[in-house]
Amino acid sequence: MPPIPLERTVFGARFQNPILLASGTAGYGRELAGVMDLDRLGGLVTKAVSLEPRAGNTPPRVAEFRGGMLNAIGLANPGLAQVRAVELPWILRRLQSARVLVNIVGFTIEEYASVIEGLDDLDGITAYELNLSCPNTSAGGLEFGADAASITAIVSRCRRVTKRPLVAKLSPVLPDMAAAALAARDAGADGVSVVNTLPGMALNPGGTPRLGNGNGGVSGPALLPAGVLAVRRVRERLPDLPIIGLGGVRSAEDARQHLAVGATLVGIGTGGLADPRLPGRIIRELERHGG
Repeated sequence: MPPIPLERTVFGARFQNPILLASGTAGYGRELAGVMDLDRLGGLVTKAVSLEPRAGNTPPRVAEFRGGMLNAIGLANPGLAQVRAVELPWILRRLQSARVLVNIVGFTIEEYASVIEGLDDLDGITAYELNLSCPNTSAGGLEFGADAASITAIVSRCRRVTKRPLVAKLSPVLPDMAAAALAARDAGADGVSVVNTLPGMALNPGGTPRLGNGNGGVSGPALLPAGVLAVRRVRERLPDLPIIGLGGVRSAEDARQHLAVGATLVGIGTGGLADPRLPGRIIRELERHGG
């Protein structure tokens, strides 16, 4: 694959390299500050922020399998007030070069908008990533990103409350990923993240679920081909839309696969959770041998 320049301008901001820490695996940055140089990253996508604190799902919440990891964390987070007062000020003060994107969740359309309104006067946030895999409580638990109409509704509502860039994070189970990305863009999204985890289940030898929630999201190496295909399909339909490629990145070569099919930025999730120094090694490898 030919070298790809590492520095890029995305969402109106300079990213020193294309490597991000994906939401859910890096906390709000504080948890990793002692084991890696966060400011060497292109950016960090924070753990989800919801309007109210969430305790998360019943444990166990994580189970490994041969192809990666299954998780059902349940969007556990301290809620908007705590993140605004403590978590985001800490990471925004600490980072000079790496960008901060904030993952937003809600259980109604209005909750998404309310979280953004509660953060929007903080300086230093590069973009909001809208987690569209949340259950819509007013639609019987159906995911917000399950169809183009729901994607349009939430992105357009969020667009009305902020001028900051919006990134729609899409599920890999959508029947037409490119159509979903198009709906997000037309509703006001400035980019998309593809893909979120795949739904899955793992069982104990006795047949009981290994996760307290019963099922969860599949991530890790098994997700790499799904993520690469999703990036390619979106890029073919939307040649100019910024894309954050997610899924299965454990090496510089994995990151190059996402970049080669059109990803603008590449997120590392489970790989970095297993080895927090992995993102730094990938950045160094890309710098030595090109993206």
